[in-house]
Amino acid sequence: MSGKSSCLVTKMSHYVTLSNKDRERLARLEKAERNFDAGQEVYQGGDENKDLYVVKHGWAYSYTDLPDGRRQIVKIHHPGDIIGFPDVALKHATTTLCTVEDVCLCPFPKSSLDAILRKSPRLSALLLSIALRDQVVLIDVLRAMGRMSAQERVAYMLLDLISRLRITNRDMTDTFRLPMTQGQIADYLGLTNVYISKTFIRMEEGGYIHRQQDRLRILKEDAMIELTDFHDRYADMDTSWFPQD
Repeated sequence: MSGKSSCLVTKMSHYVTLSNKDRERLARLEKAERNFDAGQEVYQGGDENKDLYVVKHGWAYSYTDLPDGRRQIVKIHHPGDIIGFPDVALKHATTTLCTVEDVCLCPFPKSSLDAILRKSPRLSALLLSIALRDQVVLIDVLRAMGRMSAQERVAYMLLDLISRLRITNRDMTDTFRLPMTQGQIADYLGLTNVYISKTFIRMEEGGYIHRQQDRLRILKEDAMIELTDFHDRYADMDTSWFPQD
């Protein structure tokens, strides 16, 4: 492992105070590292589902191919995320994992969860809660994709991204790096490249955002929240029911 602090530990520590033993258990999940180039597929849908992955650095996404050949991105992955929880009960992967940029992933076998599940009820409850919370987020995204205009979809996505990124970067204010291409954003939002391009231009002209290369600044966050009825599912979590180790 590198000397850098663990984004996974930072993410988990946002919700509960981790014991030294729990920090060690999480560190074991990041023991192995594999580097992947931008645009590289890590695994494909249908592959045998043996490992989960901690994102050490870089962005990636999970996608599935539609019958007509179009691509639907179903999840964007950031540093600190554990990839593979939705498929943990299945023998084969349901989506393909692809990198947005150069990425470092820490693969670990599903069996590595055994030590956490047996020895740390509190950390187990946290992992379960994050996985279940992500299902609620998926419902929010489906609602946004099905009922919102192009501008509302883009605004919702930007609010969701910055809310997630703030968990592992507490100094983040209104600006973040957005390495995704317009094509990837289109595949995530169910729009075309043309719609994405026009929508970004319209939002800049309306004073909602400012873009400079791959950095994006949200200028009217409150207005965008009101426009999309966005609910931040990441900042807080009910941990009152968590068992004590």
